[in-house]
Amino acid sequence: MSKYGVSLKTDAMSKQNSFNIRHAKREDAQLILSFIKELAEYEKMSADVVADVASIENTLFDGSGRTITLLAEVDDKPAGFAVCFYNYSTFQGKFGIYLEDLYVKPEYRGHGIGKGFFHYLSQRAVNENCGRIQWWCLNWNQPSIDFYKSMDAKAMDEWTVFRLEGASIQNLIIEEKAA
Repeated sequence: MSKYGVSLKTDAMSKQNSFNIRHAKREDAQLILSFIKELAEYEKMSADVVADVASIENTLFDGSGRTITLLAEVDDKPAGFAVCFYNYSTFQGKFGIYLEDLYVKPEYRGHGIGKGFFHYLSQRAVNENCGRIQWWCLNWNQPSIDFYKSMDAKAMDEWTVFRLEGASIQNLIIEEKAA
């Protein structure tokens, strides 16, 4: 067990179905990619997945410490994953943890694994003096919204998410060079 209490057993699961949350390793890249694809399918975004095993290995396991990648296992079988990184709040003057993705396989939902990921992240946030844990949720994903609200998470409805990617980024570079 790590200083963050990564090995977890909950009252919600019987002793034989307890789960473990551990830090992912480079050799888990294929498994992580399979979870990413399952999540993308659930979110109706499969066409957006361009990651491959090499890109997972080169980014999540590059040794920089920029990401936190966790795997949940039930009876040594993969049950879910979470990928996080640090962000910063200028208002708080503190780092935070941004949860990029959290996914639990359907057959393991409702057994405390999602909450286990949040217990881990909460303990890590406290240990590292982080000001908050933050994430996005699709507005149609009512089961996830209900789960997050059950933990007293607050929706940031007054904020609009913006994104620049691909050609939009390149166009800004071209525009700047032309000016």
